[in-house]
Amino acid sequence: MMMRTIKSMTIMLLCLFLVTGCWDKAELLEFAYVQAVAFDKTDNGKLKLTTLFYKPTGGGSGGSEEGKQAGSRSFTIQTEAYTVFEAIRDISIHFGRKAKWDHMRVILINEQVIKQRDIGDIMDFFARDHEPRGTTLVLATKGEAANYLKVQPLIESTLGEQLRSMEITATRYSAKSIHTNFLDLSIQLNSAVGIALLPYVQLSKNSKELSASGISILKRGKHVSTLSPTKIQRLLMLTNQYAEGSIEFPCDNGNENVKEALEVVSAKTKVVPIIQGDSLTVKLNTRIIGTVSEMHCSTIVKKEDEAAYEERIKKTVEQEFRDLIAELQTKRLDAIGIGNKIFAKNPTLWKKWEDNWDKRFALAHFESHVEIQVLHTGLNVGKPYSKYKER
Repeated sequence: MMMRTIKSMTIMLLCLFLVTGCWDKAELLEFAYVQAVAFDKTDNGKLKLTTLFYKPTGGGSGGSEEGKQAGSRSFTIQTEAYTVFEAIRDISIHFGRKAKWDHMRVILINEQVIKQRDIGDIMDFFARDHEPRGTTLVLATKGEAANYLKVQPLIESTLGEQLRSMEITATRYSAKSIHTNFLDLSIQLNSAVGIALLPYVQLSKNSKELSASGISILKRGKHVSTLSPTKIQRLLMLTNQYAEGSIEFPCDNGNENVKEALEVVSAKTKVVPIIQGDSLTVKLNTRIIGTVSEMHCSTIVKKEDEAAYEERIKKTVEQEFRDLIAELQTKRLDAIGIGNKIFAKNPTLWKKWEDNWDKRFALAHFESHVEIQVLHTGLNVGKPYSKYKER
């Protein structure tokens, strides 16, 4: 019995020795961690890949441009190939580490690339490889995407993190951009209408500052149009992606240059497609709750003052909704996702309408109703600050 116990313990110890080995071990020094990538095109039809890597040994600060460059926490490597995978494998030619993709923050794509080439061709590698995360943000750029990776970050350690922070805060606080990560993009491209929305970034004239505002609209995987920041705010309201922001509206004294502002704390829209025979009517019921953030010509003292104030905001928002819908119908772009709702509710009907949906969307009748609720006028009374002398 004793011998059997000793043999059993010996076998168990041998098994423990076997499992402690690392057959696929890799040291940190073998990897370089990707923060961002930028896609452009070459004259011979290849993809130009610019990869931004994090440099952990950097971090010094210098007042001069030379000092800043020496203390940079990142560096870029550029490769060219007909496929994304080949361009990525060629990175190893330029320095002695393998690119690691699970810490990548953003993917930048030149709008000219996705005007001519389906974005699915570019994203295919990232969908198949096990390292890239679905939370990686995807952004469209105006002009050469590689130039964006040359900009020095303002506060973050690397530009990849800076771009990610900009896009998230621009969507959350100003509603002038849209949050689209790789997973969101995949869902949109595979939706019934196949319309996808990418945040749009631009460089200043001196190529030293970035701005995250605007939307690139993709149809069947290609860039077809953009939306201005004002129209983005209303689109986010209609698609229930609006977090915080403001509504500017003119005074009722006839001076269009003098405007007041409402801080929006909540905006919800119920979209109801109504089908009668072969015609389509879409009802949009929006409820906006906010607080007075800036007054110049209004007075909110009595109930009727508040009602008049809310009515002016309502008319402004309804007009902006009409302008947005008119633009989308003219371009035949169902960015609101009406077709997706019809598909979810009535797949059989969608099969009949799918082939000519663009035309049907353009001819659809929209009815918009907006309800405004003002919670309070802030710390000041319901009069403009300029009227503080009035008793």
